[in-house]
Amino acid sequence: MPFIEESDLLDLHKDIEKSQIINERLLDQVGFKNKDLKKLRIQRNILAGITLVFLLLTFGFWAFFSGLRTSNEFRGQETLAEAVDSLDTFRTRIDYLKERNEELSLVKEFYLAKEFLEKEKIYSVQVKSFVDNNATLASEALTNTLFVKTNPFYAYSLGNFETLDEARRFRQQLVNMGFKDAFVASYQDGKRVKIEDPF
Repeated sequence: MPFIEESDLLDLHKDIEKSQIINERLLDQVGFKNKDLKKLRIQRNILAGITLVFLLLTFGFWAFFSGLRTSNEFRGQETLAEAVDSLDTFRTRIDYLKERNEELSLVKEFYLAKEFLEKEKIYSVQVKSFVDNNATLASEALTNTLFVKTNPFYAYSLGNFETLDEARRFRQQLVNMGFKDAFVASYQDGKRVKIEDPF
């Protein structure tokens, strides 16, 4: 294993911090998308509420006037009582559906955010590959590392870069430190897309 100079290690950490900033930008974009989805959900709920109030008023008028038309006062009171019970049943059902809709909206937002992040193409510098799953090399302190199965090997890559040029500069730093076999690869949807040209 080649010896890493302290200045090179500092440069490496700076590049990793830059990648973390890029990841934070992506998370901010996801936050904006979530805000847009939340606005749409609120608009949809308002429209559903207005529609529901209209339907309830229509049903209420219908129940009221059908109660007035009956010649039997007892039967009219009975119809009104049934209408009130039906309204309570509808309100309970509507409240349940609103709660269920909110739960489903939260799940949908989570999957939309995850899908948005996975669709982005990223670049990373592969420094080693193994036949066995040797995950002990992946330090928990280094957050911008990839350990991906590329048949029949496991690839160990450093950095998550938004552009190919950034990844190429980082690769050159690693080559200067002694990682002569390092190369840039692009990843999307958690899979390696291709090995990029080093220059």
